[in-house]
Amino acid sequence: MIRRARPEDAEILAELGARTFSDTFAHLYDPADLADYLVEAYSLERTRADLADPAKALWLVEDGDRPIGYALAGPCALPHDDVTPACGELKRIYFVKDRQGAGVGGRLFAEVMAWLQAGGPRDVWIGVWSENYGAQRFYERHGFAKVGEYGFKVGRTVDREFILRRSGNSFSG
Repeated sequence: MIRRARPEDAEILAELGARTFSDTFAHLYDPADLADYLVEAYSLERTRADLADPAKALWLVEDGDRPIGYALAGPCALPHDDVTPACGELKRIYFVKDRQGAGVGGRLFAEVMAWLQAGGPRDVWIGVWSENYGAQRFYERHGFAKVGEYGFKVGRTVDREFILRRSGNSFSG
């Protein structure tokens, strides 16, 4: 089941976010750097602030009582000259390892895109790790194109990230 997250989901989302990020990327980082980043990016306070921000939305995906995925969207904060205050961003979309590729991601992605376009057409942006080829293919199939790059810092490591954009004019609804 996919549903909009509520304030009482903050602890679940914080834990799920830290776990899925670690499961996906821990091999890239020094353990101390990763631990510091997780505190910064996935703390309970940060998650509560995201849930309370009217410009952002979080979704929780559950299989029965088990949380298996989530997404976060809101105003675009990617470092690109063409980003305006009207732009939206899919900031995070993650699933636990044993539920990746099960088809639920496409449905969650569609819900997030519909929310991002609810106020009318606008450009949507996504940052994706340069070596996440599966995600890049998925986004390309959905009309996103690479328009830039930036460095995503976790401690002493700086990952090469691609900036993808889909024009608001290309959304059909």
